[in-house]
Amino acid sequence: RVISWLAREHWRLEVFRTHGKIYEASAAQMFGVPLERIQKGRPEYALRQKGKVAELALGYQGGAGALIAMGALDMGLAEEELPDIVSRWREANRRIRDLWYTMDDAAVQVITEGGNAEVNGLLLARECDHLGGVDCLTIRLPSGRKLYYISPEIGQNEWGRPSISYMGMDQKTKRWKRIETYGGKLVENCVQAIARDCLAAAIDRLEAAGLPVVFHVHDEVVIDAAPWSDADAMLSTVCSIMEEPVSWATDLPLKAAGWVGSYFTKD
Repeated sequence: RVISWLAREHWRLEVFRTHGKIYEASAAQMFGVPLERIQKGRPEYALRQKGKVAELALGYQGGAGALIAMGALDMGLAEEELPDIVSRWREANRRIRDLWYTMDDAAVQVITEGGNAEVNGLLLARECDHLGGVDCLTIRLPSGRKLYYISPEIGQNEWGRPSISYMGMDQKTKRWKRIETYGGKLVENCVQAIARDCLAAAIDRLEAAGLPVVFHVHDEVVIDAAPWSDADAMLSTVCSIMEEPVSWATDLPLKAAGWVGSYFTKD
């Protein structure tokens, strides 16, 4: 939902505002098949699997390797058909594809030339702390919060193109090192951060309504509240609060679902 909103990929937003079947809709766009034919009992339903793995793997500039990592071969797809799936998904999602490269170009420009650049409501800038001796590439999110990339540099990648890097924590070794990044990864960072800001706003509203959030996991909140006389009414209230538009993204379609129980478990 968030990447569709950030990239202004309108057909995807319409899916989320209506039936929500993004795997089927993606397959329909990729293979030029009417959406109503991608349903159980029809031969076209086999395309849903390709739409699903493409949706899960390709949103942030991934290729055939990303499909394999997401389990494409385990799903029964042949390795030789993966490049075609990548190509079809990118063609069906041109605004998302263009956002990767626009973000990459903007980051390279800001790091090398200074100043700032705006990309779909995101403001990229080069900021310096002269007293601390640190400079950063910053990306201001729609909420006003910023992402910081410390000591950014431009090198050259294996294809001879400008390569963006910054100092950060290696997630595997937990060591401080120079990390390479690129447009699709920067978009992913922004999408995840925007989604977090949406969740944070929802938590504030839930707390204000007397529904205390004791912990949250990714996009899920866990509320420990005295039982209502009507559990369905309590759940409906929680979902409606979480679906309220945020002030800085009023046209981002949000949706919530959940359950009520006496102890926490994964649904």
